[in-house]
Amino acid sequence: MSQILIVEDEPRISAFVAKGLRAAGFTCLIEPSGEAAVRLVLDGDIDLVVLDIGLPDIDGFEVLSRLRGQGVTTPVIMLTARSSVADTVAGLQSGADDYMPKPFSFDELLARIHLRLRNEAPGDSAMVLTHRELSLDLRTRRATVAGRVVDLTAREFTLAEMFLRNPGHVLSREQLLSGAWGYDFDPGSNVVDVYVRYLRRKLGADYFETVRGMGYRLV
Repeated sequence: MSQILIVEDEPRISAFVAKGLRAAGFTCLIEPSGEAAVRLVLDGDIDLVVLDIGLPDIDGFEVLSRLRGQGVTTPVIMLTARSSVADTVAGLQSGADDYMPKPFSFDELLARIHLRLRNEAPGDSAMVLTHRELSLDLRTRRATVAGRVVDLTAREFTLAEMFLRNPGHVLSREQLLSGAWGYDFDPGSNVVDVYVRYLRRKLGADYFETVRGMGYRLV
């Protein structure tokens, strides 16, 4: 299980990202301080860093510079409100592996995280998730049921991936909503229920169990 360090001083954003990543099967650490983040990464056991630029002590550019200066190759995705071309170029030239402006879509962030971690992985085994006769290839973004290829939209694939990373566990509508749609999406929407119906129709109704008052579970 990969561990992701979220370096972000805005509690609402860091909590949202952490909740979505945990629902997707990752473990997370949250650190609002750039200085402390550098120490955590240097200590090891961090597989990827989601790094904000605007931090209360040293900024994200300095964090990245220190890490790369000490030979740390851990993937870093910069997540920031600074969206100018100059800031993007500065981040990438400083050694960032990717750069996302705020506001952001969580499913896009999750896809970029999976891409960076797959690029670091030594083999292909982590690229395919399976459960019973259901299979998701994370590299080709292809779903199959009993060997039959099923076309899924990007959102449906993200939702299916969350289920396959947590088989047997109840995922609340809030977890699924934040994981696949983002922190700025209307929490009162019934879009999760609609998309679970889509997955049932395409992948098989017997895979997705409704747990009354709680959410859904892959069975």
